[in-house]
Amino acid sequence: MGLVLMSERDLNRVEILSQVVQGRMTATNAANLLALSRRQVQRLLKSFRTNGPAAIRHKARGRPSNNRIDPAVRVLAVTLVQEQYADFGPTLATEKLAEDHGLKVSRETLRKWMQDAGIWLSRKQRRTFHQPRLRRECYGELIQIDGSDHRWFEDRGPLCTLLVFVDDATSTLMHLEFVTSESTFSYFGALERYLHEHGRPVAFYSDKHSVFRVAKQGAKTGHGTTQFGRALNELNIEILCANSSQAKGRVERANRTLQDRLVKELRLAGISDMAAGNAFLPGFMQRYNARFAKAPRRPDDLHRALNTEPDRLREILCLRDERYVGAQLAFSYDRHRIILEENDLSRDLPGKYIDSYEHEDGALEFRWKGISLPYRIFDMDQRVTHAAITENKHLSAVLEHIKAEQDKAPPKKKRAGRQRTIYEPTGRRNTGWNTLAERKRKANRAAGQGSDT
Repeated sequence: MGLVLMSERDLNRVEILSQVVQGRMTATNAANLLALSRRQVQRLLKSFRTNGPAAIRHKARGRPSNNRIDPAVRVLAVTLVQEQYADFGPTLATEKLAEDHGLKVSRETLRKWMQDAGIWLSRKQRRTFHQPRLRRECYGELIQIDGSDHRWFEDRGPLCTLLVFVDDATSTLMHLEFVTSESTFSYFGALERYLHEHGRPVAFYSDKHSVFRVAKQGAKTGHGTTQFGRALNELNIEILCANSSQAKGRVERANRTLQDRLVKELRLAGISDMAAGNAFLPGFMQRYNARFAKAPRRPDDLHRALNTEPDRLREILCLRDERYVGAQLAFSYDRHRIILEENDLSRDLPGKYIDSYEHEDGALEFRWKGISLPYRIFDMDQRVTHAAITENKHLSAVLEHIKAEQDKAPPKKKRAGRQRTIYEPTGRRNTGWNTLAERKRKANRAAGQGSDT
């Protein structure tokens, strides 16, 4: 007799029945241990004494199940999935096989078939692992930046965003600032204060937010870079975008720590608005860095001096664009109509492009070869338009602006235009009984009958 494959349950039965046969245990105790009736234990003992331990093994072991699915059904199901539903999950594929092909199999059975055929990967197989990246060696070599949208003041104040600048080499908090939302101007303001305090780093490391990266790199129009990227290029600072959140994990982990510690610190200090919060942040940063900052591998500080005049920095940290001047010395800018004042310089500008400068305080400036041009704005009454496209990170700020505008004054009424009515057919045909011609004929007949009398 060769090897006999037995389950753990069968081995336990063999051990207990052996003790009964040897007289070291009664059949009643064996029945209690095996959770069987005494009569069943007697049957097992009879088989055990006659045929040995192999008789205890289940008789259906090694035989195909009576409820097995025909192999042809499996082949058909896998073939249909490969040909028509290769990118479907097991649940949806099961529904489509039942609806469109009349092939009913359970979801888990189809999942196993798809895994065996290499069509579907289990959750464990799909799991990806991000290898840790070594820190940069020098202070100021790479600064990770991010915005954390959170209830920083809990229920005491409005929802806002914290801009976080973290040094990659030391995990030092370089700059913190509360802003309404992540926008180009909010990053411009934070960048200006960072440059005055620390100087110019080698590079910034960010996510793929539209402030830092053009979503459609192959667009035929535009300059291929954002306003923030253009400003960093003029300052000789590189901007790098991470491909995943894990790649800029240091600033993400700092955000989680701040969402716990900073919120509680603000609560203890009784701070409930952004102005007081920004005044509180420098002291908090000093305590945080003393607790969590690490020493760099090399002592070099790669920050460079700013060496930029304030007026020049103001021109860099603004929204810059070009506008085509029409024959009437007019052009459109941000849903406004800009009309240049007529003078010796502006008379030659129709058909040419001029430079536009929009600053954070709302000041607009238009220049031609560095010379400022006087202008006036037509129709200043602008509100947030209906069906305006708004990014998720700007939604809170946009809603606050809308509520403020609604509190000021009601919007101007606009013409509704011609509206199409909904016609519901009655099923009756128009025989022309009430047309203008028919009414005239009835009037003529009535007039004729009156003259005869």
